Amino acid sequence: MKILHVVGARPNFVKAAPVMRALDGRAEQQLVHTGQHQDPAMSRVFFEELGLPRPDLDLGVGYGAASAQTGRVLLRLGPRLERERPDACVVYGDVTSTLATALTAAQHDIPVAHVEAGLRSGDLAMPEERNRILTDRLAAWLFTPSTDANDNLAAEGVDPARIHLVGNVMVDTLRRLLPRTDAGPVLRRLHLSVEARFVLVTLHRPELVDDLTALGDVLRVLAEVATHWPVVFPVHPRTRARLDAAGWTGAGLRLTPPLGYLDFLSLEKAAALVITDSGGVQEETTWLGVPCLTVRNSTERPVTVTDGTNAVVGREPGRLRQAIEGALADGAPRRPSRKPDLWDGRAAKRITSVLLRGDEFHAAR
Repeated sequence: MKILHVVGARPNFVKAAPVMRALDGRAEQQLVHTGQHQDPAMSRVFFEELGLPRPDLDLGVGYGAASAQTGRVLLRLGPRLERERPDACVVYGDVTSTLATALTAAQHDIPVAHVEAGLRSGDLAMPEERNRILTDRLAAWLFTPSTDANDNLAAEGVDPARIHLVGNVMVDTLRRLLPRTDAGPVLRRLHLSVEARFVLVTLHRPELVDDLTALGDVLRVLAEVATHWPVVFPVHPRTRARLDAAGWTGAGLRLTPPLGYLDFLSLEKAAALVITDSGGVQEETTWLGVPCLTVRNSTERPVTVTDGTNAVVGREPGRLRQAIEGALADGAPRRPSRKPDLWDGRAAKRITSVLLRGDEFHAAR
């Protein structure tokens, strides 16, 4: 079986690595990088740390509007698909590259496998929500991380034969690399002691960082927190551009460039509290048992709230401030975290089993 994996952004890399490892020696594999994230800190270091092979093709689509990125993928990936004719095209998550690849594959009659299918926030204003829905419509194999994703697909009338509950493939990578994490070197670079209790922040979604009023409200709350607690904030390039445009210099926060996977996971594991708008971070903190506040009005990962340590607190400053104070208060109880079913480090093996199963493959064709 010839399988083409397409990645474009950091979350894709984390999910693709274990699937490629599980298929190694069992299928002919090629890796395409769309180049949605081209910054070395957002791309190359992840390939090195995750053990991903050098891409067979880099489309170089770069940053820009989603429509422009999608158009470049269609133009540049199409000839590769037409020439190689893979038996399956595997896409990951919900970024622009995911939907663009699914569209390109569908136009060339190549079956699509969607890893992390079925997640829904209910908020169609989010580009990622539209990407998820449309990719799931096009995919022949829908690999879901949790039972709520199965329920979402069933409610949309999806054929049950296309749906496969495999667990969270991101956890495969987390479990494999967790022994290599050590927060000490990163904290020392930030002039913090290894024993320091700190807050870790990551903000990158357009609905927050492109709204300078909302972003300013959140940053002012974080600046208040920073007067009492060290606040470590690795800044995504999109967020950095907005901060620079607004002339915001940091206001006491420990700003860093984007971090590699191991450095970020090290900080995440050691943090007293994580504040984020990232879906993947909600999942990682749930598995690690670290308190997490999500600065959004909804989440496509409700299992991180029902089973994990995540709370969705929105962007309203008063509510955010109160949630942070409650989480950091002396003696504040930690919410118990139960690892969701099948978040056990074997999701990639389940995906491989389905992809290589003859009857499933021929049904998809």
